[in-house]
Amino acid sequence: MEILHVYPQKRLAFPDAEAEHAWLKQLLDAYSVVDQGVEQALEQQGRARGRVLACKKGCANCCRIHAAVPIYPLEMAGMAWYCTEQVTGEERRLLAEQLDGFQEGASCPFLVHDVCVIHPMRPMACRQFNVFDTPCAENEDPFYSRREDVLTPLEEYMNAAFWVTLPFYGLTDERDKEVAIKERHIHRQVRVLQQCNWKELAKKMRSYDAQAG
Repeated sequence: MEILHVYPQKRLAFPDAEAEHAWLKQLLDAYSVVDQGVEQALEQQGRARGRVLACKKGCANCCRIHAAVPIYPLEMAGMAWYCTEQVTGEERRLLAEQLDGFQEGASCPFLVHDVCVIHPMRPMACRQFNVFDTPCAENEDPFYSRREDVLTPLEEYMNAAFWVTLPFYGLTDERDKEVAIKERHIHRQVRVLQQCNWKELAKKMRSYDAQAG
């Protein structure tokens, strides 16, 4: 199986944290690859056809209604790190409250004042969910109501991103990595965002604050 190898571009960087956490570099590299794939798909499926992106800051319908957002363990580690060590001020207080009181079925716990507090570290699924032309109506899921308006992720970029993350799961041999992607073993690791115990993350944030003084 041929894997598209994409060099990370326009990549977020947290040098001190990356020096401490090897997995963070893998995650940031993977997100850069995913973002490049989204840009390529937007060009092919949108701009080249005269279509425009409907999504914009403050448009958070998908954050309220999507109940089955998939996330992978490496992404969970990144989200937990970002919340614990990067979110500050009033947003941090509100986020901790939402995480602590989160119940399945509610809006995404990372949505504060209609803005994703972890936007730089948002999961692959969120990065790739883009809608063309017409903004979503309230409570509309365009994936089902107008699938033709929803961007289709480019599989070769997704596979390239997963390739980068596989060492986190103990896979470093080239052949083993190819098999993991070809046979979709990586997807057995997936969790559903709504079903995770985010109370533990709120506890971790408060513990970090207490230790920081």
